[in-house]
Amino acid sequence: MSVDPATLKLVEILDKATREIPLDREELLYLLRVSDENDLAKVFNTARLLRKRYFDNKVFVYGFVYFSTYCRNECAFCLYRKSNNSLKRYRKTDLEIMKTALSLVDSGVHLIDLTMGEDPFYFENKESGFAHMIRAVEMIKKSTNIPIMISVGVVPEDILMEFKEAGVDWYATYQETHNPDLYSRLRLGQSYVLRMQRKVEARQMGFLLEEGLLTGVGDTDEDLIDSLEEIKKLGVDQLRVMSFVPQKDTPMQHFPSVPRLKELLVIAVMRIAFPDRLIPASLDVDGLNGLAERLNAGANVVTSIIPPQSGLAGVSNHSLDIEDGNRTVNKIIPVLEQNGLIMASRGDYAEWISLHQNKTRVFREESKHACSNSGGETARA
Repeated sequence: MSVDPATLKLVEILDKATREIPLDREELLYLLRVSDENDLAKVFNTARLLRKRYFDNKVFVYGFVYFSTYCRNECAFCLYRKSNNSLKRYRKTDLEIMKTALSLVDSGVHLIDLTMGEDPFYFENKESGFAHMIRAVEMIKKSTNIPIMISVGVVPEDILMEFKEAGVDWYATYQETHNPDLYSRLRLGQSYVLRMQRKVEARQMGFLLEEGLLTGVGDTDEDLIDSLEEIKKLGVDQLRVMSFVPQKDTPMQHFPSVPRLKELLVIAVMRIAFPDRLIPASLDVDGLNGLAERLNAGANVVTSIIPPQSGLAGVSNHSLDIEDGNRTVNKIIPVLEQNGLIMASRGDYAEWISLHQNKTRVFREESKHACSNSGGETARA
């Protein structure tokens, strides 16, 4: 009985992935183009197997504090772009940020993600503006000692160092795509190089890094693989993908949505390419209803936990599942259990953080050594 060549090729690729032999570009592209239902199940099963190898059945959970929806930028895909006057914006006070963060800590989250647009209040009044945010970080850290991530845009390098000194553990500033031409059409008027450079500098300062992709915005499978290659070079600790959701009153409001299957496949390929990293399943795209399928694709972090009555918004779907309490720890635990998973302990997360901070130090030293050797070769030439 002859074996279908396509089936045989998939089996070979997944066997290689299971043995953690790095897949080449063509093999990763092959996985991104799988469409047969049985073949998809095999890809997702391999992703879950690799997740279990490194994380057992444990999942981490992040609290989300979107503390300012003002922004100086004109991103074509974003509801909160500067010129969008159709929404009511807010800027939370230090006390409101602190109160929400403490509420999330009490609920059991493993990390607080402090997020904003590039609010002119901070960026145009650099020292006095960011002082508020740094003070809030110090207060949260002093009260809880919980890990903190900042997603606050391309902040000046000296301010980034102040955040590090205040106790911030993670820096996230998503590139969305590593195709510079597509980037220029998404993040209008923003420097691709500067955004990448700030992540490199953050890594050198000792931050853990998260990188994020947006799919369904005109990206190709080749673009997605290019991004995975850039992510590997950066040495990121957490990587995510989110499906584009068209936003009213933006240049891309009529841009067609892509099937969620693409996001799920990218999650699975990310897990296969980076088996020991953190990969989120965001509640911000499809809410609680979309959580199980993202976990089954290999994700091991649930992000965008938001307490009801906090007056906070989301990103892709600014009000989805928030006020009805579906983006809380209590609501996601049953979904985890239904999928054979449990919420990790804070000790588990602390152990993972410590391990990857050590890897970050090694990565920094290797990068410095590589740069030194490169410089020497150039000088000799």
